[in-house]
Amino acid sequence: MDFLQNHIEALIFCSPSPAKIADLKACLSEMFNAEVPDEDIVGAIQKLEEKFTAEEFSFQLFKAAGGYQFLTKPAYQTSIGIMLKQQSKKRLSTSAMETLSIIAYKQPISKTEVENIRGVNCDYAIQKLLDKSLIEIQGKADTIGRPILYGTSPKFMEYFGISELTELPTPKDFTEEVNTIGETPENQ
Repeated sequence: MDFLQNHIEALIFCSPSPAKIADLKACLSEMFNAEVPDEDIVGAIQKLEEKFTAEEFSFQLFKAAGGYQFLTKPAYQTSIGIMLKQQSKKRLSTSAMETLSIIAYKQPISKTEVENIRGVNCDYAIQKLLDKSLIEIQGKADTIGRPILYGTSPKFMEYFGISELTELPTPKDFTEEVNTIGETPENQ
């Protein structure tokens, strides 16, 4: 029975929405190539509910929307709220992401050059990227006015999980082959 309970626990854990008994039964029946009785599934779920009510667990099995899902216990709501708030501060807006991608591919680049590519003022986006240490000042250009040049920082590499700039996708990675008139796609 523990074997079935472990499988049900894994299925509920990975389910993006509350896992219904019928869905669990379908998965388990396909996996074991045999019909799994509803009573066995319900019994395993009851044991899981008992198991996760213990104080040693920070989450619990809850019944919601006709199914089951793991949710954190109310006692941990404050700490989770703080973490989510901190993570939301780490997210980049669309304008900051666009600005950052231009800097990453064209570095070292001045703010004026970034604005010419984007077509809008980039003061705020560049300041936010500097505040988050995703970009850094790499010097001044030798052109008139000696504008500041920006480039990516080591934190940029960490943020995107790369070890060097050559790991960035190349423009050809983004283009799709265009079907011309009269030709049919090869995969059809």
